[in-house]
Amino acid sequence: MGAVFGVILFILASIFSVIACANTSEIGIGIGFEDEDVFNVMDYGATGDGLTDDSQAFLEAWEAACNGALVESPKIYVPEENTFLVNPISFYGPCNSPTINFKISGTIIAPESPDVWNGRDSSQWLGFEHVNGLKIDGYGVFDGRGQPWWDQSCRYHPQLKQCTKTAPTALKFLWCKESSVRNMKLMNSAQTHILVKDCNNFRIENLMINSPGNSPNTDGIHIQSSHSVTITNSQIACGDDCISIGDYISNVQIAHVVCGPGHGISIGSLGKGGNYVQVENIRINDAFFNGTTNGARIKTWQVGRGYVRNVVFENLKFNNVKNPIIIDQNYCFVRDACKEEETGVQVSSVVYKEISGTSTTDVAINLNCSNSVPCFGISMQSINIDSAKSGKQVTAHCNNAHGREVGVFPGPCLQHY
Repeated sequence: MGAVFGVILFILASIFSVIACANTSEIGIGIGFEDEDVFNVMDYGATGDGLTDDSQAFLEAWEAACNGALVESPKIYVPEENTFLVNPISFYGPCNSPTINFKISGTIIAPESPDVWNGRDSSQWLGFEHVNGLKIDGYGVFDGRGQPWWDQSCRYHPQLKQCTKTAPTALKFLWCKESSVRNMKLMNSAQTHILVKDCNNFRIENLMINSPGNSPNTDGIHIQSSHSVTITNSQIACGDDCISIGDYISNVQIAHVVCGPGHGISIGSLGKGGNYVQVENIRINDAFFNGTTNGARIKTWQVGRGYVRNVVFENLKFNNVKNPIIIDQNYCFVRDACKEEETGVQVSSVVYKEISGTSTTDVAINLNCSNSVPCFGISMQSINIDSAKSGKQVTAHCNNAHGREVGVFPGPCLQHY
């Protein structure tokens, strides 16, 4: 157990040292920028008092930088030691310049009352659409102030006549290319913290995401219909998946992430509408899961079709995780009562390597694959998962899972070729 905690301390130290080193290289607003490059929201009427609506000032600064600037890399600046109340708004591109920088050193807060979203898109707080070369940085804070939304969530309060199933995602990135989010803190989002959808070459680095473990549907990062996405050096605590990977995804790299509390790192759920799933080339390595519901999870609906393939989970550490390694190809609307279907999403070429830690349940490895579309090409190497309960033993359960395993405990489990 001491070794496990040593790993988390090492990962945390790495994350914060990277942030600290980056921070010292970019102190002040003028380093690397001429005055005409900078569009300070204070110059466009923002008050930064945390009470006055500063939305218009942010939109005007964006308009000037995105569409009015005749510079190569304009910079919108949100100064430190100020708190800016910003209502639901969207920032639209494409911009005139090949890159646009959003330097956030202060704190941006969402409206406290869900009523502000009346007549607006309740699925979003701040959105960026069709913006290429967007660079968000600056060691600032996004505070979604989600408690009022959680208090009326249908997930926890179904008895409320006007309970809400949809709540705002804090940051939405739609159709953005060659873009990044770095060195930021996101907290208490009403629902998902970051959504990356229909994006290419998107990088997320050095983030801290923090919401209570019982906050409903507060995924840390969700990726959908995107390609070449990298997530590194980040710490995520939330009430749902730390990172979730949706459909139409390829070439995703996730590394040096600390997850917990939360539901782990999930591929899926996929194929719910009977659609043709296309997910491939996913690599998750050097991650620590602390007290999460799941660790490395792949989840598909029985009615789906298509494939999940070429997935690597490597060098993962689990501390008190409920389901450390899990594939569920038999997901349906009624849990534990799924009827056998002839369809299914093909799961193949999945590698689990150099994985260790503790499980809070008896089944540490659970590969529940489909009778109709079995899992194949599963490789398990150098895995050692013990029970978190002293004196207890853990087991492995594999159903219709074909592959090879070497040095795996608990095991053996797979059906060999």
